[in-house]
Amino acid sequence: MTDSTQRPGALFNDEDSNRSANPTFESVLGARLSRRHLLRGGAGAAVAGSAVLGGCATPATDAPAGPVTQLGFTPVAHSLADTVVVPPGYTAQVLYGGGDPLKAGVAAFKNDGSDADWGNRAGDHHDGIEWFGLDAQGKPSDSFTSRGLLAMNHEATTDEKLSSFFIHANGGTATLPRPAAEIDKELMIHGISVVEVRRDSRRWATRQDSPLNRRITTMSEAVFTGPAAGSAHLVTRFSPTGTKARGTVNNCGTGRTPWGTFVSGEENWFGYFFRDAQDDTRRNDPKITAAFNRYGRRAGAASRHGWESGGSDDRFQRWNTGLTGASAREDYRNEFHTFGYIVELDPYNPNALLTKRTALGRFAHENVSFAKPVAGQPIVAYMGCDARGEYIYKFVSTEKWDAADAQPRNRLAAGDKYLDSGTLYVARFNADGSGEWLELSPKNPAIAAYKGFDFKTQADVCVFTRLAADAVGATKMDRPEWTGVNPKNGEVYITLTNNSARTAATVDAANPRAYTDMKAGKEQKGNVHGHIVRLAEAQPTEAKFRWDIYLFASEADADKATVNLSNLSPENDLSSPDGLVFSPATGICWIQTDDGAYTDKTNCMLLAAMPGRVGDGASVTLKAGDKDVTTHAGKPQTPATLRRFLVGPKGAEITGITETPDGRAIFVNIQHAGENTKMADVTDPTKYESQWPANAGYGAGKRPRSATIVITKNDGGVVGT
Repeated sequence: MTDSTQRPGALFNDEDSNRSANPTFESVLGARLSRRHLLRGGAGAAVAGSAVLGGCATPATDAPAGPVTQLGFTPVAHSLADTVVVPPGYTAQVLYGGGDPLKAGVAAFKNDGSDADWGNRAGDHHDGIEWFGLDAQGKPSDSFTSRGLLAMNHEATTDEKLSSFFIHANGGTATLPRPAAEIDKELMIHGISVVEVRRDSRRWATRQDSPLNRRITTMSEAVFTGPAAGSAHLVTRFSPTGTKARGTVNNCGTGRTPWGTFVSGEENWFGYFFRDAQDDTRRNDPKITAAFNRYGRRAGAASRHGWESGGSDDRFQRWNTGLTGASAREDYRNEFHTFGYIVELDPYNPNALLTKRTALGRFAHENVSFAKPVAGQPIVAYMGCDARGEYIYKFVSTEKWDAADAQPRNRLAAGDKYLDSGTLYVARFNADGSGEWLELSPKNPAIAAYKGFDFKTQADVCVFTRLAADAVGATKMDRPEWTGVNPKNGEVYITLTNNSARTAATVDAANPRAYTDMKAGKEQKGNVHGHIVRLAEAQPTEAKFRWDIYLFASEADADKATVNLSNLSPENDLSSPDGLVFSPATGICWIQTDDGAYTDKTNCMLLAAMPGRVGDGASVTLKAGDKDVTTHAGKPQTPATLRRFLVGPKGAEITGITETPDGRAIFVNIQHAGENTKMADVTDPTKYESQWPANAGYGAGKRPRSATIVITKNDGGVVGT
């Protein structure tokens, strides 16, 4: 999500609680630092609602494309239009919008704030998304391309002054206490959905009555597994044994496991909770108080929506995570600790409970990506913690991969096998382009000796992971978001979306830019536009890596010696890289933006990139105040290696992306169109920042909403080639 350039209602996603004394890696290692011309013809085709895809031929074959060696579309120009713009020769169709029914008999979405039954509708703020194929008989298939399930996150909601105002008829209540009926709606619009989709000749559609459709919300039962399951940290009135939880919230990025399940990251859940101003005194435990602060929940700070104010029922009181009872079994003092995990779901089994995998740590998870599994070797997963000054993590399973588990009878049992026991690591980046994975366990002397918390068991590490990472001296990064593994060479890419707190005094080789950028005449400072770092390991299980910076995001006309270090042009400049997904079919690296810094010139976008490899560029030395910082840059970009494929509607973020196995259809999520609309204007469509997707012919009403689009090539070919 965006940095503080966004409106106040979005700032909960810019959590900034890393006040650890961790030095930059230079002092940790004692290292001494040295030494608009737009391409025409890219306007493309706008979204055409749910109409038949004009001119889209049915593919002659379902054979996969194989890795591509060049991009094959005309770059899309910057756009401030309230539409989705794709290249000439492509068509985008709105497929699945917020509020769409997921069960037979659920009424069509009116989109006027009167709709109910949100537990059986698409949620809000579509985010990460994954494809799970079905064959003609409705059985799981890794190769079928015209029928499947889309599993996706519903991260949050467009809000202002507490209320999720677009889903309430008159904008909702902006003061405390909040009405229970409004909160009940908001509890249901968060979480995950699974929806069946089919292609009939040339048109994609959802199947409203599919028995596989389902919603996971903030109220859905979940189970804990791994080291923290059953620990005292997770005991609540709902689960006195500390083995169960309710729901998931603020789900951002996603992943697909090697055994065919959906995994999702609980990102900035901290803002949904409340602790009153006296809670620290009642607890009388400075280390627990420090842990709450480290996770962004200070006593007395207001919650994002005021859900705790809805009444005495558990569904409201659980959001008050203060100490109010005689023991943890009588209140929700630990409810805060039940969020912040990677969660796993079997999309093919609508009756399976959501599983929270504690072994992968608790922090502001963006997504999780997996190294290609190798028989006889551990499963390896990569993750980022999305907040300013946070860290990059890796998990290595205890169990070795068995190729038979690629098609297991019980998918969640395979998850138990590979994700509940292993070693959790955090990254430290060295100035010379090397790096180390630092073990997070009580066996690490730095953690055992840490004075900020008593780490006695791995459960302690898994619940208070940020503190453990502080203890070992991990490198503070510029908001690590999505991770992705290049299928061609196994290198790991991590988006560092931006950091308004980065200064000349705190720059380092892996986060080397602190500069001033102008937006509409106002100064923006820090690492305004973000960058993408990449890692190369001899083997995914090793504790060493090499790194460089694949891409420095920038405006095209910025100084090429200090800011535009990747030589970006009007065909491919960008700000705030966020989502990052490699196409299994083509090897294209898809990069999505969540930008608040460049939106005076263009809406958020999707770009296609041809990845290189670590070390394909050169070292660059930048001036930072009175010191020099040497960083390691990938080779400069050109429109041949990086180009803009899509620009979204007004106010929207471009979020998740997935594709059919043959690469001939890609599914992209458009999140929070029109989010800068004011709550006071909710009943006046003429004042909406955006009217998408209604202005594309999709659905009723004019209130903007998040939606999934499907993009195909008009000649039936592979997207991007």
